[in-house]
Amino acid sequence: MSATRRHFLESATLAGLSSSLLAQDTTPNSKNDTIQLALIGAGGQGMDDTRAALKTPGVKLVAAADVYQGRLTRAKELWGDDLLVTRDYRKILARPDVDAVIVATPDHWHDRISIAAMNAGKDVYCEKPMVQRVEFGAPVVEAQRTTGRIFQVGSQRVSSIIYEKARDLYRSGALGKLNTVEAWWDRNSAIGAWQYSIPPDASPETVDWDDFLGRAPKRPFEPIRLFRWRNYRDYGTGVAGDLFVHLFSGVHFVTGSLGPSRVFASGGLRFWKDGRDVPDVLMGVFDYPESPNHAAFNLFLRVNFVSGTGEDSGFRFTGDEGMMTIGSNGVTLAKHPRETEPGYTIGTFPEAVQEEFLKQYHEKYPVIRPTAAAMAPATEEQFAAPHGYSDGVDHFGRFFASVRSRQPVVEDAVFGMRAAAPALLSNVSYFEHRAVEWDPEAMQVKR
Repeated sequence: MSATRRHFLESATLAGLSSSLLAQDTTPNSKNDTIQLALIGAGGQGMDDTRAALKTPGVKLVAAADVYQGRLTRAKELWGDDLLVTRDYRKILARPDVDAVIVATPDHWHDRISIAAMNAGKDVYCEKPMVQRVEFGAPVVEAQRTTGRIFQVGSQRVSSIIYEKARDLYRSGALGKLNTVEAWWDRNSAIGAWQYSIPPDASPETVDWDDFLGRAPKRPFEPIRLFRWRNYRDYGTGVAGDLFVHLFSGVHFVTGSLGPSRVFASGGLRFWKDGRDVPDVLMGVFDYPESPNHAAFNLFLRVNFVSGTGEDSGFRFTGDEGMMTIGSNGVTLAKHPRETEPGYTIGTFPEAVQEEFLKQYHEKYPVIRPTAAAMAPATEEQFAAPHGYSDGVDHFGRFFASVRSRQPVVEDAVFGMRAAAPALLSNVSYFEHRAVEWDPEAMQVKR
């Protein structure tokens, strides 16, 4: 038997901000009451980010940069002819009227532009993963520390009321002692596998190819590498950097963990053999050491772009007293009280020994006659977000609240590094066919 109780999570007003944020000081950081925002990297993610950002009151988009001229034209179509557009992001950083920037470029540009923006006095919202390689992380952390700028990574789970509820349930001890966490992200579509459209006017005249390449190896113009950059190790981080990092962010936010101490990944390129050099199926196993926030546990991650079903993602946290599942719309908690009797396996004992064993067993664990009143059901509780809830809007709301108040964000450069590193090390493990040891506190690979 089971009993299910369903609860609805409440989302605060003011662009979905939680009540704790509403209590923060919202005094403007400058004389301009409006936060003036610029977008660097006007691709699909960057434009989606901008739409979410502009749902926060008191925010105005004043500039956009991208290496493809067509996206700049589109930005003006969406946000007005008075928008400053440029192919050179440095011109945006030089503008004194820009308060904050969204960095939504290909991964290999994240650290350089973020550091340059903070040094230019801008607050930064940087898309995940924070960096393309582990060794690029420490300079970003240091830049945030020395400049004092607000820096937030764009993995929105840390601002979600769904994950906040999951964290509260975890902290309450509802699961007992945590022992395993499973998380997955399955896709079965061309767009889900990054087969993005290539504009027919893409050419050396409409694209600043050298600026796109940046530190990546030099090569002749090849538009597929720009518009499907996630498929290539030169510019992206594969499924680990695109999706594992979201899952790490969720696990770390809920449990308070600093990260795993051991990383091992396996997978392969099973279906999307379109010239990409990253796998479309990746699985990882991660050892999390004991900490003040949790017992030691194991994490299993799976991303599958050949899933056979539609898109689906979620988490399953298993403890010795219950299980918590996080889906796209809410949290389910199932309590499973542990049996008080150990049971027995005596079938191979001689009959006389069996009788003596049972005598002693029933003295210690008396037989209780079942009654209707004793049939207490296992309980299941469901916590659902309101219809239309957006953690992306909340995440930007928190960022802009911090831009105004100068109070720290949850997903700063340190949090971002601790989520990105095990994802990036999953790639190291996959391509080098070995396990990787990681120090999550010092944020260093163990030698």
